[in-house]
Amino acid sequence: MSPKALYKDHTAPRAARIDDLLARMTLAEKTSQLLHNSPAIKRLGIPAYDWWSEALHGVARAGRATVFPAPIGLAATFDPQLLTQIGTAIAAEVRAKHHAAVRQGMHGRYQGITVWAPNINIFRDPRWGRGQETYGEDPCLTGTLGAAFVKGLQGDDPHYMNVAACAKHYAVHSGPEKLRHCFDARVSQKDLWETYLPAFQALVEAGVEAVMGAYNRTNGEPCCGSKTLLQDILRARWGFQGHVVSDCWAVRDFHEHHKVTSRAPESAALAINTGCDLNCGCTFERMGDAVAEGLVSETTVDRALRNLLRTRFKLGMFDPRKQVPYARVSTKVVNCAAHRALARAAAAKSIVVLKNKNGLLPLKQDIRSVAVLGCHAANVDVLLGNYSGVSGTLVTILEGITQNVSPQCAVQYRAGCLVSTPNANPLDWSASEAKAADVTVVVLGLSSLLEGEEGDAIASASTGDRTAIELPPHQAEFLKTLRAAGKPIILVLTGGGAIAIPEEHEWLDAIVFAWYPGEEGGHAVADVLFGEVNPAGRLPVSFPRATAQLPPFEDYAMDNRTYRYMRDEPLYPFGFGLSYTTFAYSNPQLGRARMSAGDTTRITVTVTNTGARAGDEVVQLYITDCEASVRVPQCALKAFTRVTLQPGAAREVAFEITPAMLALVDNEGAARVEPGTFVISVGGTSPGARSVALGAATPVTAHLEIVPV
Repeated sequence: MSPKALYKDHTAPRAARIDDLLARMTLAEKTSQLLHNSPAIKRLGIPAYDWWSEALHGVARAGRATVFPAPIGLAATFDPQLLTQIGTAIAAEVRAKHHAAVRQGMHGRYQGITVWAPNINIFRDPRWGRGQETYGEDPCLTGTLGAAFVKGLQGDDPHYMNVAACAKHYAVHSGPEKLRHCFDARVSQKDLWETYLPAFQALVEAGVEAVMGAYNRTNGEPCCGSKTLLQDILRARWGFQGHVVSDCWAVRDFHEHHKVTSRAPESAALAINTGCDLNCGCTFERMGDAVAEGLVSETTVDRALRNLLRTRFKLGMFDPRKQVPYARVSTKVVNCAAHRALARAAAAKSIVVLKNKNGLLPLKQDIRSVAVLGCHAANVDVLLGNYSGVSGTLVTILEGITQNVSPQCAVQYRAGCLVSTPNANPLDWSASEAKAADVTVVVLGLSSLLEGEEGDAIASASTGDRTAIELPPHQAEFLKTLRAAGKPIILVLTGGGAIAIPEEHEWLDAIVFAWYPGEEGGHAVADVLFGEVNPAGRLPVSFPRATAQLPPFEDYAMDNRTYRYMRDEPLYPFGFGLSYTTFAYSNPQLGRARMSAGDTTRITVTVTNTGARAGDEVVQLYITDCEASVRVPQCALKAFTRVTLQPGAAREVAFEITPAMLALVDNEGAARVEPGTFVISVGGTSPGARSVALGAATPVTAHLEIVPV
């Protein structure tokens, strides 16, 4: 091969280099590159490359890495800037590990720089085991945080991309896990465009490099072979310029489970012809047969491969390393002190205080005795969640508390109960420990054994999903045995979604939700319990009172789902979380109270820290359309910002209100602004009497009238 080959010239235009390389490849070589484990083409100097890498909350499945909180915990921070910081840190570790592997001649799975993250599916039902991978139940929050994470992963160099991010799973995908290979998610055009697609559109607009199709069908079409999703919406309507990858072995599902094709060449043809460029799996091994049978043209193969090569060129894979700024990172960055500190700060920001009776929290650091009880107190599974890396510095909640108190403090620990089954031994002395201690911290809830992806949650009776959202019965019984001790009890819950504890809420002294907080989780929980961090986490999902409140899991209609449409009062509302200080909202001012449909205005409010401690407040803006011609959300989050205020300090917070925020989605899926009255609500949680009853500041409201043109 001549050294003057254009595709090797890093100074030449990228499109010309790609065309030059394509022209040099045989059909067999081209089709070989459409699989996630693309083999080397030695005669052209193309190394083997596996596209499959994971990085939802840190480099996953590739050895040592910084383990950040699970995405649902990151969502609870309501902090896009933090998500960008974390994405940047993860990208550095991805790059460092990739180049180290390449230097050793390793090109295997989980060693690449194309990461299949973030997961921006809407967490519509708390039973879904993979909800922990998402940013919650709200399209605005999901799209904002997902775009911020992508920005961190992909970097801001004008010529090269750091790591290629991937928006998954497109679209209308959120369980049940056991049916995902054959299920048809039937959804109205209104729900499709109002709930399931906005976050994907936001990430396309943010420049995400890849989109992963889901396993299921949506309205009859398999998502990885859907003309509607991949051609009409993703490419034609949104102008997506990156590549599309199938979920793993999803194309095989076309003929084995969905029965929309009868054999592998037909499935490969359906996928590539409708816009799926890369097959995670093995079905595209039959692409040569599909071409030979006239099911696929070589032009279509070229189109798909061009999309993939563009990504590889943008990542600098065909250029000298010295030309690629991101290729110079050292392995010293992997799980470095700065990244561990960021993981600790993120975990602390994610923690949500749900109850704090009589100001029990924060605890005094000179406390004399603490009983730390519960199946998750010393459990590393609850730090990690799913799709995680591993770390040599995993800090359990027991360790975090023990390190935080004085050496004179008597810390007693007992597991007390098992994660998912009743105790075999009827004797347990946990209640005695609770009675003897000044305070008891009980760590219960869920773990990745109970919820997760199909095949991962080995204690799940529903292939990774939960069948009930209540606290596991034997854990609830164990908690009750501690009540008789008569001492203050703090419940720390772990998990990836809502846990219904209405009875426990009434008698417990304090409740803290820690999610799956990552490797520094124990330190972060202790930081919050002992007041070194003033908590400001907010719920990215609403907590129903019982499983009985939920619609059927298989029903994808949004009626009676999430805070936007749930008719029953929740146990804990979306956006809710307590602080160790108090905030007040006042003086809402609209720039214009009456305007036309295409106009923009702004609202300002004054937020005051009325307590005695500095703290963060998550200021949230919700809009309610009071005179809509179709069903609309009861309220919907449209903007938010996180502010830090000293005691007694006040700040004016401003939000711009755009036509897009005021638009409804009609029954045909079209967005428009109708004349009528809108209520603009600004506060520290979603609007509703329950939020105020739980201790949230009363939000302020303003009325905006849209007049006919």
